[in-house]
This record gives sequence, structure tokens and C-alpha cells, in this order.
Amino acid sequence: MRMNKCYHLSTCSTCKKIIDAAGLPSKGFTLQNIKTEKITSEQLEEMHKLVGSYEALFSRKSQQYRSRGLHEKQLTEDDYKNLILEEYSFLKRPVTIVGNQIFIGNGKDAIAGLVEATA
Repeated sequence: MRMNKCYHLSTCSTCKKIIDAAGLPSKGFTLQNIKTEKITSEQLEEMHKLVGSYEALFSRKSQQYRSRGLHEKQLTEDDYKNLILEEYSFLKRPVTIVGNQIFIGNGKDAIAGLVEATA
């Protein structure tokens, strides 16, 4: 059985709101601050297995995306994987794993699904 886990950024107010709304700390979730505890390739691989692509886990909102000129390139799945492992801000957050379900980012559907899955 998988561990219930949330990958987040502790300084992100949106992450904090989502974690609080779903009540993750009181439900035994492991919270990993991705800035101070980097994502391992094994953790990223687990996320990939649940969602099916690295691109789905990739945040184009990272300040590094435009500053590195990545918006002008055709990125491959390997590029997305390597960029996420190299720079924590490229992970779309929060990423929450509940059993065999994964919830990515702060979209309404992701938040609603997460709250329902943890109810």
C-alpha cells in the first residue's frame, strides 16, 4: 500500500490553503517541503506511474521557465523529468498522493477531488 503524501512548498500560500482545506496533517499525511527536501527520482517515477506523463507534473508558471527560454523549445518527456529533478519550482504543486490516486496543482477539479478522496 502506498503512503499518503503531499509534495508542497511551505512558503506557498496556495499550498497551505489546500493542505488545510483537505485537513492533510490531521489525517496522517506525510508532507514533504520540496525546497528543503528534494524530490528523488524514485518519488518522481511513482508520480509518473500514477499520472502517465512528466509534462502533467511540470509547471510552466515557474519563473525559470521563461528565463531559461524553455517556452521557445519543444520539450520531451525526458526534458520535463530532468527539469523537475533539477529545479524544485518546476513541479506543479501541490502534488498529493492518496492511495492510488494523484492530485496535481491547484485547479478546482484537483482540489475538489483531493477533498473528496480524503473525506
